Amino acid sequence: MRQNSEELQRQIRQRVRERMDLSRELTDEEVLELIDEEVLKAGRNEPLFLDEKLRLRREVFHSMRGLDMLQELIEDPEITEIMVNGASDIFIEKDGRIRRWDRKFSSGERLEDVVQQIVSLCNRSVSRASPVADARLADGSRVNIVLEPAAVKGPVITIRKFPGTPVGMSQLLAWESVTEEAAEFLKAAIRARYNIFVSGGTGSGKTTLLGALSEYIPSEERLITIEDNAELRLIGVENLVRLEARGANAEGEHEITIRDLIRTALRMRPDRIIVGEVRGGETLDMLQAMNTGHDGSLSTGHANSPADMLNRLETMTLMGMELPLPAIRRQIASAVDLIVHLGRLRDGSRRVLEIAEVDGIRDGEICLHSLFSFEEEEQDTGGKNRVRGSLRRRGELLHREKLQAAGTGGT
Repeated sequence: MRQNSEELQRQIRQRVRERMDLSRELTDEEVLELIDEEVLKAGRNEPLFLDEKLRLRREVFHSMRGLDMLQELIEDPEITEIMVNGASDIFIEKDGRIRRWDRKFSSGERLEDVVQQIVSLCNRSVSRASPVADARLADGSRVNIVLEPAAVKGPVITIRKFPGTPVGMSQLLAWESVTEEAAEFLKAAIRARYNIFVSGGTGSGKTTLLGALSEYIPSEERLITIEDNAELRLIGVENLVRLEARGANAEGEHEITIRDLIRTALRMRPDRIIVGEVRGGETLDMLQAMNTGHDGSLSTGHANSPADMLNRLETMTLMGMELPLPAIRRQIASAVDLIVHLGRLRDGSRRVLEIAEVDGIRDGEICLHSLFSFEEEEQDTGGKNRVRGSLRRRGELLHREKLQAAGTGGT
């Protein structure tokens, strides 16, 4: 479009707002009709090509009913992450690669308008006094916002997008994120009610795998999910309760924490509990739930390996209560049966890198027994630089009591 496109957008937006009936909520179609009329009027004063009119229409609508210029990225199914580092620096992740977007906000004020629009959609608030907020878009995308003074170069928005439909195990198999043998093992473990932690780094696919594993949970069971932002996409679960934490208001009151929700969930007759991610003192509550009749529960955590996940569980449990380290290790070893570790390889693909069994305590240390681990093969020379390899069986499950109780002899 021409150099004055920003000003033209502003003028059309202003005229549409002046014509809007504030006594009622207009539908998107009604707003588009008003925009179309104003675009046609603008075209009489300044000749516009058809593609310019269509783009003007779309961008004015997005600025009024969407997330302004970011709406284009939100609607692109191939983009998985949007990173706004101030008004001038916008990056996207596509096909596992991060690249700079060729557009930018015209001003910091326009970006701040988008920030306030995001938080208002989910009844959250963010300001200079409280500059950090988490939110969720209508499509389930997860949003993190940081304002000044914490963000030095201006508002920072990070949007993690999720597929429009839940990702099942069949899709993960097609992506070669996991092997048939490992998937069958996890299916048996879920149905036999093994307690599982999914570990991995940021963007490794922990939430996606957790959702895929849910398709193995018997449909008649009562499942309660607990998350900071409700984003889990579960498959085939009928008796489902979704709980979401809430931050404190501007007065520092009415906070609802993950710990509060775990304790509440225990009074709701759950068969299983899924905690989207443990980060602190709520780890102790999750472990106690696993140890008190809620076998088959699942959770995730940030870690670099299964061994690192155990160390982090120890540290996070200490944040919940001052207990002797041996007591904490006994609690973890008793509660957690399996750790499934994910990673992101150099080609951007997300893979299950290891499945390990927690094998009790020896000499005061929690022991791990590797069942599957990823083995890289020679690199693909087809020009796509895709990492080749697969999950190899390394050992047999040692603790088979739950499998036997479930009447499953395999794996």
